[in-house]
Amino acid sequence: MTETQRNIFVTSALPYANSSIHIGHLLEAIQTDIWVRFQKLRGHDCLYICADDAHGTPIMLSADSQGTTPEQLIGRIHAEHERDYAGFEIGFDNFHTTHSGENREFAENIYARLDAAGHIKRRTITQFYDPVKEMFLPDRFIRGECPFCHAQDQYGDSCESCNRTYTPTDLVNPVSSISGATPVEKESEHYFFDLPAFEQVLRDWVGAGHLQPEVANKLDEWFTAGLREWDISRDAPYFGFEIPGAPGKYFYVWVDAPMGYFASLKNLLDRQSGDVEEYIGADSSAEMYHFIGKDIMYFHTLFWPALLHGSGHRLPSNVFVHGFLTANGQKMSKSRGTFINARTYLEHLDPEYLRYYFAAKSGSGVDDIDLNLDDFRQRVNADLVGKVVNVASRCAGFIHKRFGGKLATAVHDEALLQEFTGAGESIAASYEAREYARAMRDIMALADRANQYIDRHKPWEMARQDPGSAELQQVCSLGLNLFRILIIYLKPVLPGLARRAEEFLGVEALAWNGLDAPLLDHPVRKFKPLLTRVEQERIDAVVEASKESLGAGENEDTQVTSENEDTHETGAREYEDTHAVSAGAVNKYLVEDPVATEISFDEFTKIDLRVATITHASHVDGADKLLQLNLDLDGENRTVFAGIRSAYRPEDLVGRQTVMVANLAPRKMRFGISEGMVLAAGPGGEEIYLLSPDEGAAPGMRVK
Repeated sequence: MTETQRNIFVTSALPYANSSIHIGHLLEAIQTDIWVRFQKLRGHDCLYICADDAHGTPIMLSADSQGTTPEQLIGRIHAEHERDYAGFEIGFDNFHTTHSGENREFAENIYARLDAAGHIKRRTITQFYDPVKEMFLPDRFIRGECPFCHAQDQYGDSCESCNRTYTPTDLVNPVSSISGATPVEKESEHYFFDLPAFEQVLRDWVGAGHLQPEVANKLDEWFTAGLREWDISRDAPYFGFEIPGAPGKYFYVWVDAPMGYFASLKNLLDRQSGDVEEYIGADSSAEMYHFIGKDIMYFHTLFWPALLHGSGHRLPSNVFVHGFLTANGQKMSKSRGTFINARTYLEHLDPEYLRYYFAAKSGSGVDDIDLNLDDFRQRVNADLVGKVVNVASRCAGFIHKRFGGKLATAVHDEALLQEFTGAGESIAASYEAREYARAMRDIMALADRANQYIDRHKPWEMARQDPGSAELQQVCSLGLNLFRILIIYLKPVLPGLARRAEEFLGVEALAWNGLDAPLLDHPVRKFKPLLTRVEQERIDAVVEASKESLGAGENEDTQVTSENEDTHETGAREYEDTHAVSAGAVNKYLVEDPVATEISFDEFTKIDLRVATITHASHVDGADKLLQLNLDLDGENRTVFAGIRSAYRPEDLVGRQTVMVANLAPRKMRFGISEGMVLAAGPGGEEIYLLSPDEGAAPGMRVK
């Protein structure tokens, strides 16, 4: 089905130019990037725009404490942000800054339009003043008790507990976050935006279905409570744009921050000779979407659309709100090492792991998402390595070795191919609706079908019986074509893997409209590993590198961290009664008595190491550590009980080749007879790695 091309303008919330990108920022950026990449893959004109939020008192104070200027600080942070986002394959069409000429122009023009229409009010107010620092206190530098729900330690402008907004003077028992002093009240003239005048406009917009149901329900609560005029000015000293005709008065950062979306878009289109009004004008036919966290939805679903309507601009097509990110079921913690910066992650782990995990956990609602590090490792290893990449690795060697790297000229199973291509519209609908978790489940179900197809036809047996058979070529060729379709479906999530797959398959950039065009009589390159398993030691390294020293009063975190460390299992006892060998927990005589392990060369040559194919794997009833493996040893079937259950799922092992000790005397165990030993390396537990031969090895081949 051919879609009409859409013109789409997409943004994610602006990161503040005062700190590094962390995994909380990445949740939103990755969710947005997936949606944008999907739209582009479908052939739509979709622009992904973002910028640094570069204004406000925190920037000014931080620069002062570092002995630099705000401009120098935001310039340095901007370069860091661009680098880290790029490291996670976030494909911004433009990443700009709110401290720009374009943004000043939008701020002044929108303000002038609002003022001319009578939507700006001026009045003298009493606000908090820090007598120690001799400055008016921005809302976020005042803490106190929420006047509505009475939650403690809340900011001066909004409550994180009940999400209500208020003025700082409404706080109960306020204190200055800068000096710790009790602020005093002082008068100053301020500028207000008449938000209540736009209540009906906002109600109509919400009622037209532009928001998620949960968000619309929250807005109904705010409407019922009553909208209030919004203070849009701040007094000097302040880093930002001065309000025209009002010396010493500056636009509040939340005024010009969302305008930064338009400024960044204009910055891009000016370089491309485009017209920004085609996207933001009142009569624009383009679509405009904002991806944001639920902590800032008040600004994006009330203030921002009201500012837009009042200044003659179009309103957002939708504001997609997501929940918070937790780690291992708790708030991200620096003491526990779960407040992870982007750069720290990139130094140890592949960014595509996180992209996939976030996709596999993301739906269209505003529920919080938990990054469970154990689940993270297991899911990535099982789905991406054990299922998707496994399809290609099981077929590519035969094509390269037996058929000169050339795919067959005919499709072996048309019905299966149609099943894969026919799933495209359902998967596309899930992407469009931001139901990424559902899309990932459907894609992995297809990957299971591909592996089952390979298991059913057993190309390794075909290769032994008739190395050059046309059916062997067709089966493996279809396997690679199914892999190609899986990569198209996963390309919005895993652009790096897609590029490596495109290089291996010898094709141009894969696109959604190419689903129905299988590769026939087509050369492919020699297969190289496309993605490696997530190793626990690398996750541990990220956590350790993310930990910060604890200060006074942080014993609770210390206790949790100690408990986590104490419950790590080495797995050393898992192999003492099995036929699996692990370098970190081998048969105990091999590690406890090195002198006794010395053998002569003649004795060593008696060990018969052979390549074997795992044809079946299953759990062993009554055994927590064992898997039962059925092995094909060049036509001879062997059963081996291996202590690798903690590291592998049975379904991920079927069809895989490994190395076994073929002349080990059978050993009677309470679960049955074990007829050999498979070789593995690793410290134990979840870190066990079966030894595998290079591509092209055949069952029964002796290891030399």
